[in-house]
Amino acid sequence: MAGWDTLENLLYAEVVQRGEEGCDVTGMRERVDACQGDLDKLMEVYGELSASEVDPGFPYQEPDELDAILSLSTAGHSEQVLPVDQTVLANRMEGAWLGRCIGCAMGKPFETGPYVNGNDKGGGFIHIKRWLEGADAYPLNGYTPGVSRAAADGLSVICPDSQKEQIAFMETDDDIRYLVIGLLIAEQYGNDFTPDNVAGIWQTYLPAFQCCTAERQAYINSLNAEIQDEAARWEYYRRYLNPYREWIGAQIRVDQYGYVNAGYPLTAAKTAFRDARFTHVKNGVYGAMFTAAVIAAAFSESDPVRCVEAGLAVIPATSRLYADIRKAMDIARSTETQEELFSRLWAAFGQYNWVHTNNNAAACAAALVFGKGNFTATLSAAVSCGWDTDCNGATIGSVMGALHGAAALPEELKAPLHDTLYSFIPGFHPIAISECARRSLAVYHKLHP
Repeated sequence: MAGWDTLENLLYAEVVQRGEEGCDVTGMRERVDACQGDLDKLMEVYGELSASEVDPGFPYQEPDELDAILSLSTAGHSEQVLPVDQTVLANRMEGAWLGRCIGCAMGKPFETGPYVNGNDKGGGFIHIKRWLEGADAYPLNGYTPGVSRAAADGLSVICPDSQKEQIAFMETDDDIRYLVIGLLIAEQYGNDFTPDNVAGIWQTYLPAFQCCTAERQAYINSLNAEIQDEAARWEYYRRYLNPYREWIGAQIRVDQYGYVNAGYPLTAAKTAFRDARFTHVKNGVYGAMFTAAVIAAAFSESDPVRCVEAGLAVIPATSRLYADIRKAMDIARSTETQEELFSRLWAAFGQYNWVHTNNNAAACAAALVFGKGNFTATLSAAVSCGWDTDCNGATIGSVMGALHGAAALPEELKAPLHDTLYSFIPGFHPIAISECARRSLAVYHKLHP
């Protein structure tokens, strides 16, 4: 029934989620405790949680429907097309693909334990620094070393195929699988698809066991749904037993919509909305829209801060995410060192789960401000902050790769990948990264002739 976790644990997470959305959840955790694992009692409590209303005094307005979202944004419903230099677009497209792979690989070895969650010794960034200092590689300016003197203190890293000593390709990862899935959706449907279309692509190409949290729950719901009404069916997909509906899952799978809508940030955001609403609500959807718009702008801009502004323009200015990103940008502007930046970000957003949308989007925005346009420094800031290290590295890699283009990316980061990625998706395991970029470019020209 539950999917990603036990029903009891889903309800504990639902209590947190409803509280973050502005509902009164006083005593609800104790209600879950009292069920003592009884499924019928747990579902009764779940029904009450699902029916709870947002407190009228909640200071944010966070709609779920696109028209309402855009009506509360500064961009509104009018696309401001950004000029794209067609003579360098192919280079920028390959840069986006390469950048995403580079950033993902840089962050993968740290996606575990104290690096993402922190512990009683401090936030995740402290442990990342310990590992890198033990490898004489701080601040991070390349792939993560697999060997460090910090191992003597109990630290370790994972994913040896992404570690500095032996990386030879982009290994499979959810950030890469969703990028490929996005390409398949774009090739088949362009910008015009529904949650049912997304579900169909996933069920054809993506096994459920390769999905996590919100994606796993929505996937299961799409298999079980017997609801004729379209809108009600889609609502069931993303909400039923899905307390992860504002986590990072939608944000990490929409880069492709920025690629194929280069220079069209609002169109990219609208397309990301179509994908995100299969699994997410509110800030989970806004994070996807923000990210797609930032990336679409990066194909036209030279200043990463203007890209962030393009992303903020398409989400509700009345949302928690908008406020959090603005706060993160202010922090980044007023700090000089990585240590101070990360410490202040963790103090501001440490209340969120390590895979929540808001803290990770805030960290990405802060990295784009703090990095001042330098590819390696910006990726270093995104990865070394902690939380979802590979996802944030991948997202920032897309942005910075599109900004700079493949030819300008550091050779010491490009060469180890050997222009190859593995995804577990049929037809993309393995495949040349440059071939993927050519296919994205073909979709762009089809959508924007």
